[in-house]
Amino acid sequence: MNTVILFALTILSILVVCLIVAFLALSRQVGVLFERITPVGAMINNNGPELGETPAPMTLPSLNLGMVTLGGQQPKSTLVLFVSPSCPICKVLLPLMSGLQKQEQSWLNVVLASDGDEPAQRELIAKHKLDTIPYVLSQQLGLNYRVAKLPFSVLMDENGAIVSKGLINSREQLESLFNAKESGYQSLQDFSEKQTVSVSH
Repeated sequence: MNTVILFALTILSILVVCLIVAFLALSRQVGVLFERITPVGAMINNNGPELGETPAPMTLPSLNLGMVTLGGQQPKSTLVLFVSPSCPICKVLLPLMSGLQKQEQSWLNVVLASDGDEPAQRELIAKHKLDTIPYVLSQQLGLNYRVAKLPFSVLMDENGAIVSKGLINSREQLESLFNAKESGYQSLQDFSEKQTVSVSH
């Protein structure tokens, strides 16, 4: 009887050791896989004005900081972030916008855009302390840029040309739009695709 128990314990011990080895090997492979995965940038939207295109300037009243001109010749680049009081992801991004504007103020102006119920928009401005960022309310602006989903960003250079645009779900994706201006790539996806093509050649 003791021999049977000893044999069973030996087999179980061997199985436990094998499981530990397999777990360590799997953990290593998962780590390697994460190292090879390129971070996903802003999801490019092919609707609306194309990258490189210069839309006609629009001058709109903001809810908090007077008149705002989007497009045309500007002293700085302009980031337009389309948001909505009913958009959960927008509410995650909005607290970051004031800090982002201060951090990038040497070259960037930030403008928030929406449409719909004005009282709800003003409540959003107050709740997230957006008094220092122009907040425009214009259905036509969203139509011009073919905004279908939120939050959606458009980055224009000093000449009013669209450098990059896309759906935004995080600060990292927002910063991927800035990388487009600095690197000449439209997004991190664009960078990855061109790198893959160059390697294959």
